[in-house]
Amino acid sequence: MMRSQIHTLPPLTNAERLHSEQLTALIRDELQRAGGWLNFERFMELALYAPGLGYYSAGAHKLGVGGDFVTAPEVSPLFGRCVANQCAAVLATLQGGGILELGAGSGVMAADMLLQLAALNCVPEHYYILEVSADLRARQQNLLQQRVPHLFHRLQWLQELPTNFVGVIVANEVLDALPVQRFCIIQGAVQALGVTCDAQQFKWQSRAPSDSLKQAVHAISNYTGQVFAEGHHSEINLRLTPWIHSLAAALQRGAMLFIDYGLSQAEYYAAARMHGTLACFFRQRMHDDPFVNVGLQDITAWVDFTAVAAAGFSAGLKLQGFATQAHFLLGAGLDRLLTDSSEMLTAEQRWQQSQQIQKLTLPNEMGESFKVMAFAKDCDVQLSGFAFRDLRDRL
Repeated sequence: MMRSQIHTLPPLTNAERLHSEQLTALIRDELQRAGGWLNFERFMELALYAPGLGYYSAGAHKLGVGGDFVTAPEVSPLFGRCVANQCAAVLATLQGGGILELGAGSGVMAADMLLQLAALNCVPEHYYILEVSADLRARQQNLLQQRVPHLFHRLQWLQELPTNFVGVIVANEVLDALPVQRFCIIQGAVQALGVTCDAQQFKWQSRAPSDSLKQAVHAISNYTGQVFAEGHHSEINLRLTPWIHSLAAALQRGAMLFIDYGLSQAEYYAAARMHGTLACFFRQRMHDDPFVNVGLQDITAWVDFTAVAAAGFSAGLKLQGFATQAHFLLGAGLDRLLTDSSEMLTAEQRWQQSQQIQKLTLPNEMGESFKVMAFAKDCDVQLSGFAFRDLRDRL
């Protein structure tokens, strides 16, 4: 984990500064009403999702070149096409059904998936998008009207999860944006790491943990055998289980695909990561201070995929596979798609495509840090994305 690199961040415009000050004032007011200390989970929730002011609620260029970060669908259309291949396998097994994408970002992956599904003659009757950001929803609609006008009538934006859904639920870089709690070890005891305010500046402050946080940290120690050293601090997502349960309740039959950067629990809480995984992104720069540029930067934490698997199991889902992004893409037909597409490209385009694929698959890029996990419910489907290498035994 990198240490803070605040001095490298670009300066704010006057409008950005005013926006951040408004959200800072809102959080400070809630902090004062709470007695001067706020659970970090609540701080992160407000910073990202406060209506009209939070990072994902307000209008800003977040994704792709010129934004704060780049996701795999923006790197190459082959990413979405590989995901579509897996969705097609599920829809074929179900003999129908739809696709529900959670947090569709710029809309690029939806466009790429729909084009690939059309090529496979497997376009679902409905492609649903559940998006909490009105700004992103508008951007998605504009992009998809341009990219897939002939399929736009299949798209439908939702405000909440559907009921009795049959099909595939896809979530690319959604789990890392769920608000997390933070904890630290002080004098051998678990402490909650929260937020206070001093001289108009937010800062960290520890206090006695809730029973649920304390029990969760002890459960991690028991499962992994990890004895947390003095000063170790990290993140834990106590919202994960109820969130997965809500998805499982919405899914009548079908599968779920989660794609995100993350680790098994033993790796996540290893001594080498004693500073945790919290990361912030602002204009393509990564740092570890969530208290600057509030409302203007993304705040994320890596995903504990062992906890995701446990949540799915407790919700009655069947774990279908767990793999690195590189192995998943290869199993889902990346090589075949490359061969088919390269015949129509110029030499320069082939070089650009090669660079994109390296970004998606190399270990020092997105290939190993990003993982893919799949669940099924009343759907006996074998997904080729996990045929190369399945890492379920590491969970």
